[in-house]
Amino acid sequence: MKKLFLAVAMLAMTAVTTTVSAQKLLRFGIKGGANLGKLDGSGFQDGFKLGYHLGGFAQLNLVKGFGVQGEVIFSSTKTETTDKFSDIYEGVSTSDNRKKVNLNYLSIPLLANIDLGTPRLKLQVGPQFGAMVSDRKVFGAANTAFKGGEISGVAGLWLQLPIVNVSARYIIGFNDVKGIESVTNTSNWKNQSIQLGVGVTL
Repeated sequence: MKKLFLAVAMLAMTAVTTTVSAQKLLRFGIKGGANLGKLDGSGFQDGFKLGYHLGGFAQLNLVKGFGVQGEVIFSSTKTETTDKFSDIYEGVSTSDNRKKVNLNYLSIPLLANIDLGTPRLKLQVGPQFGAMVSDRKVFGAANTAFKGGEISGVAGLWLQLPIVNVSARYIIGFNDVKGIESVTNTSNWKNQSIQLGVGVTL
């Protein structure tokens, strides 16, 4: 009986150790918070507008001090055109001046996690692939004001506390998301955003 008890105890300890190791290797969670975004381009007001982001993530710790993190994030913010917008672009009218536009994206960041002296604090860098999910036909007779896809770069910090995570990152768009023709200039439209988030790591 004593041998049986010892065998069961050893199996239980092995199972717990394996579970803990697996949890450290692969972790999941949710996060959300503020999304300060702006559209950088002629005809749009300068300055960041307050929005929000919400999503989930998975972390894979490959070796000591380094891992990868994939996310699926919904983000929302707004931008506003200037009172000269209709003078710059084709297929728009004066009613499109001073117009507020929703910028909603479903994004997939693929990030490298690099420990900064401690596993609690990580540098995060990598690409982000996004698809616009808000209405792209927002200006007068223009069929599609915005392109559907976007590629961005992400850089930020991740603080992992017991259960709770805190993050801050800067995101800059690499490609032109403009879908209409310019009359007086050929400037690009590129998204920028600052995300401040808090979440739960399981």
